[in-house]
Amino acid sequence: MKKLLPFLAACLVLALSSFIVFRPVAAGYQVGDKATDFKLKNVDGKMVSLADNKTAKGYIVVFTCNTCPYAKAYEQRIIDLNTKYASQGYPVVAINPNDPAVAPGDSFADMQKRAKEKKYVFPYLQDETQQTAKAYGATRTPHLYVLTRQGNDFVVSYIGAIDDNSEDARQVKTKYLENAMTDIMAGKPASVNSTKAIGCTIKWKRA
Repeated sequence: MKKLLPFLAACLVLALSSFIVFRPVAAGYQVGDKATDFKLKNVDGKMVSLADNKTAKGYIVVFTCNTCPYAKAYEQRIIDLNTKYASQGYPVVAINPNDPAVAPGDSFADMQKRAKEKKYVFPYLQDETQQTAKAYGATRTPHLYVLTRQGNDFVVSYIGAIDDNSEDARQVKTKYLENAMTDIMAGKPASVNSTKAIGCTIKWKRA
């Protein structure tokens, strides 16, 4: 019996740690859900919400940041998405959910500098409380959500990644988001409406 005690203790610790690490958390939005509007500070100092743009048919909401290598690798592709779809009624709205106390390069001043250097023509918003990221269920940077206007509401139509190659845009084989947008703008549900977001974990506030 004495020999079994260490083994049983180890099993108990493993079981408890598994519960702690893998216990369910709020999943955030799913495809088909109505997205609650937000009001977040843009790099120009103005507050921005989804309701501001009365002519938007929808939005490409991107949770991204300054510091993540994946976000940097996708930055030009995000800019290109806005260039392609803003004129068709689906502008990009970029949101930085990272806590600058954990990721110092994601401070509001650094966001302003980045937006100026890269000549962003779309909003780059600071999710200071991280409540918007939590509501959406964003876990990575970048993590994309396509919203489609239905009356006064915006409904989630696609969630996930931009494409299948986070390292090299030239090697992309499947453009998940663009394929989804083709269906959505044709008035159809996206044939593939959810993919796995590839990126850095969001830097949450420390307890």
